[in-house]
Amino acid sequence: MAVAQGIKTFPVKHFWLYIIAVVASLGGLLAGFDMGVISGALPFIKGDWELSALAQGWIVSAAIVGSVIGAAANGVLADIFGRRKIIISTAVIFIIGSVLCGFAAEVWQLIAARIIVGIAVGMVTFVVPLYLSEISPQKIRGTLVSMFQLSLTAGILLSYLINGVFAHSDYTWRWMLGSGVLPAILLYIGISFLHDTPRWLLSKNREEEAKKVFQTLTPEEDAEARIQEIKDTLKQEKGGKPQGISFKKWMLTPVLIGVGLMFMQICTGINTIIYYTATIFNISGFAAATGAIYATIGIGVVNFLMTLVAIALVDRLGRKPLLYIGLSGMFIGLATLGGAFQYADVLGDNLKWFAVGSVVIYIASFACSLGPVVWIMVSEILPLKIRGLAMSICTVSNFGFNFMVVLSFLPLLEFAGEAYTFWFFAAITLISFFFVYFFVPETKGISLEKIENNWYKGIPARKF
Repeated sequence: MAVAQGIKTFPVKHFWLYIIAVVASLGGLLAGFDMGVISGALPFIKGDWELSALAQGWIVSAAIVGSVIGAAANGVLADIFGRRKIIISTAVIFIIGSVLCGFAAEVWQLIAARIIVGIAVGMVTFVVPLYLSEISPQKIRGTLVSMFQLSLTAGILLSYLINGVFAHSDYTWRWMLGSGVLPAILLYIGISFLHDTPRWLLSKNREEEAKKVFQTLTPEEDAEARIQEIKDTLKQEKGGKPQGISFKKWMLTPVLIGVGLMFMQICTGINTIIYYTATIFNISGFAAATGAIYATIGIGVVNFLMTLVAIALVDRLGRKPLLYIGLSGMFIGLATLGGAFQYADVLGDNLKWFAVGSVVIYIASFACSLGPVVWIMVSEILPLKIRGLAMSICTVSNFGFNFMVVLSFLPLLEFAGEAYTFWFFAAITLISFFFVYFFVPETKGISLEKIENNWYKGIPARKF
């Protein structure tokens, strides 16, 4: 739907813009695959190795530790080597990590391999939205940046399908984790044929290459004028030595809101659902690990399809309306899931179906809102002069929140019980609703320059 909308808005000669966006978005496939595959692999790993709740949490969250490392280093590396080379590097690192996961002989080896995989995930989560935002025309910027999230949900669905395929095989979890080489190879091949972004090329004085990229992506635009605009911006960024890299007081607000959006995206519980879907379904009454894995496939389909809905609506309906809709649905899903576990004795065997229904409501609501919209808004609200640094701060905070939530989830289940655990996330969802209302600006149809000017003038977010 979204692609068709974009083609209607722009001439068919922009075909390559969408091809490039699709290929670059395959980086999300890696991140999504890692999130989903461990959900199905964990019950089998636990079966092979007797693991405590904390040890299971470390196996899952080890990738997040790597992601923090990858995201923290990526801002500088992407500026030095370019967006394209960093994306290629993430594919290679992911291949190495996936192979090591498949051959891990001990728990510590699996944790180390998962950290390597996480480094690739952290790098790609930072650089792909940056790449997409730098090649996107303003009118469809939200749509194209959303394609990263769509690819991420496709990766989750792919991992669920692969988990289902290998659920009855020998060396079950090893095949599951080792299969990560497939999306990584796909990304490596695809991105090898693409150019870097015009903005990065111009920052390295490669003007002729930048002009060719503009002529390919947006042939109806004046390439010379666009190049001059970027050169003027680069000159402004470099001017005044320390002032060019200074962190002004007015810039603090959008950065804090960006971190707040990341907190909202993660601490409403999404990755406890994604990483531990099979575990949750086992607790709710699916006796066999394979039955729980098959139930997750339906969740993956819902996640993917509802992300398509978000892509179709984000540039029409706006960012904040989607966030309101999504947070409301997520609250209902979490409250219902907690209630189902609270009255498990009454529900009996029906508990597992209440759990599936609640998770479907939650995932559908997240996928059409917080999933793609948060990454779009963070890439839009950050001031140009500190965008690389600020984006890195927000990405690292995302993985930091992710690490805390995922590592603590199973111990929290043991301590507080299923009902109060999910009600806790429901309470955070309710608080997030008011955070969006009071502090998050609507960025639909507003240029990046206008957004930055509003921050500079101290205009409240609700009055953008």
